[in-house]
Amino acid sequence: MITAGDFRNGVTFEMDGNVYSIIEFQHVKPGKGAAFVRTKIRNVISGAVTEKTFNPNDKFPTAFIERKDMQYLYEDGDLYYFMDMESFEQIPIGASILGDNFKFVKENMECKVLSYKGNVFGVEPPNFVELQVTKTDPGFKGDTATNATKPATLETGAEIKVPLFIDEGEMIRIDTRTGEYMERA
Repeated sequence: MITAGDFRNGVTFEMDGNVYSIIEFQHVKPGKGAAFVRTKIRNVISGAVTEKTFNPNDKFPTAFIERKDMQYLYEDGDLYYFMDMESFEQIPIGASILGDNFKFVKENMECKVLSYKGNVFGVEPPNFVELQVTKTDPGFKGDTATNATKPATLETGAEIKVPLFIDEGEMIRIDTRTGEYMERA
């Protein structure tokens, strides 16, 4: 059991027959009245995000999410195939389950597949990936305003903003959580 006063980002719990994950939380102690916990929670099965307030003494059963390392193999239409690294079993996962940050994943990368009671509800790519820039405009000498960026297309087809000194063919490191350029690889 977990109390609402112990909520932290990423904590998963069961409420009303559904499983929720905490995106944001804030403990509020108004000058008048009782303290409460303001949260933004995501239903891990449906993906719906709602805001809810809790009494800090409310108790909920903890939901145990299985995080399994799996290798991304290939895409076939709307299905993406992943292989369990231990049993070599392959499982298909629908495109609707994959998040926006999956656009930074290329074949043979390891991802964490999230499931609850055998139902897959999400895929977490590695936090940092190294990808090649396949298309970008050249940066011009003297075109250096503070933090100037230009669009670049990566080998996975994703588009991000990169500094002017990055050229086509270079390997760069990307933070998949924010989708931002980090550094040259």
